[in-house]
Amino acid sequence: MKKSQYPQSHQTGMLYFARDIPNICSLAGLLCAVLGMYFAILRIFPVAITGMLWAVVFDWSDGIIARKIKGRTDVQRTFGGQLDSLIDMVSFGICPAVILLSYGDFSPWFLPGAFVIVATSAIRLSYFNVFGLVDDSTYMGLALDNNIIILSFVFLFDSFFSHSVFSAILYTMFMVLAAFNIASVKTPKFTGKWFYILILYSITLTIIYSWILWG
Repeated sequence: MKKSQYPQSHQTGMLYFARDIPNICSLAGLLCAVLGMYFAILRIFPVAITGMLWAVVFDWSDGIIARKIKGRTDVQRTFGGQLDSLIDMVSFGICPAVILLSYGDFSPWFLPGAFVIVATSAIRLSYFNVFGLVDDSTYMGLALDNNIIILSFVFLFDSFFSHSVFSAILYTMFMVLAAFNIASVKTPKFTGKWFYILILYSITLTIIYSWILWG
């Protein structure tokens, strides 16, 4: 049996850590991802894509909030990191796979693509958990949240193509992104002003997708 390096943590309930403000933010992102999967299965894709995009916003927010809170313990930081990684797996691995499957009418031909998305997400997150950043502002490989930012823009052009053609475009795009996710190439970590650009981008696309849905 593995012995905890934080023996005092066993005297603290799990919900104590869930109440930590950065973790609440992470869980809000998880809710967005779950809603994204729900609406993807219902084939209401404008809402599904919007949910995934706001999952990215909350994913960026939890780290910013955590860095601004003083006095957080090592165990709180470690728990938050583990929670964030597991939620990333759902938000940026499983959720996009569900969207691909649903858009492909759950055809068996889309199962390999869904597996690649989930598998590369698991590999990438495991690698990051072990090795971390290359430096303070550089990732190895393309970060998973970038996939969602790109997807949310590409999906705006859904109506310009037939269903079968856009299915092929999505499939190809996801496979190319998956290759970049685990490639040995250095990519920038977007911080600082990029967070505010992400907020503006998300609000703009939310308005556009709302117009598409209700227009």
